Amino acid sequence: MNLGLKNRVAIVAASSQGLGKAVAVGLAREGTKLALCARTESTLSATAEEIRKETSVEVLDRAIDVTNYEQVRSFVAETAGRYGRVDICVANAGGPPAKPFAETTVEDWQAGVDLNLMSTLYFVREVLPLMQKQRWGRIITITSASVKQPIDNLVLSNSVRSAVAGLMKSLSNEYGKDNILVNNVCPGYTLTSRLDELSAKLAKSEGIDPKEVQARWASQTPLQRLGQPEEFANMVVFLASERASYITGVSIAVDGGLVKGI
Repeated sequence: MNLGLKNRVAIVAASSQGLGKAVAVGLAREGTKLALCARTESTLSATAEEIRKETSVEVLDRAIDVTNYEQVRSFVAETAGRYGRVDICVANAGGPPAKPFAETTVEDWQAGVDLNLMSTLYFVREVLPLMQKQRWGRIITITSASVKQPIDNLVLSNSVRSAVAGLMKSLSNEYGKDNILVNNVCPGYTLTSRLDELSAKLAKSEGIDPKEVQARWASQTPLQRLGQPEEFANMVVFLASERASYITGVSIAVDGGLVKGI
């Protein structure tokens, strides 16, 4: 299937590792020009060079803090200046710390809002006018299966990521007339450093090995295994493509069947 992504321009946030990196690689393999950002310059540069060597696509990489509006605005402007357009924006950021509600502070909540909700808002504010001018765009957020089924000890993520899903649904209603498709993709238990972090914390509290926690999570899915980042990225790449031309305003779980709701 020709996805129609060759020479499109995509911004992928938090793309130096994990799900963001997998998405960037998937888009590059389809011939998409990339603008990548993350906090750690060394890791990001290594990822960008790896993608260039494998795919020969053009890659702009900048170390920025996605919770800083001015840095996001500058990054989007540089991307548009370099490539002449922005077709796809994949908003992504690391998750807030795993805690039950009683252990959270007001500062934790503010940080969670800044990291996940406000960072998404910053990107969409900057890319939407560009996409409106060309009457073509794809905005995709990476959140969590927790927006469909809350996960224990992730009250911050459950709450703030659900706000992101609400924002995406609202934007899909407002900007559909401009041929801008807005969707949210919700990973389940996927083998990334974030999953290692969460399993290690839970294992410590229970006095068991993190591998036991991951095995328990795998057993909760009908597929009886954890996901691979590439499997998640395949959905994002499809939603970014010409082939997804009648899909907007949805939150799609890529979770091996973890979410039990219909």
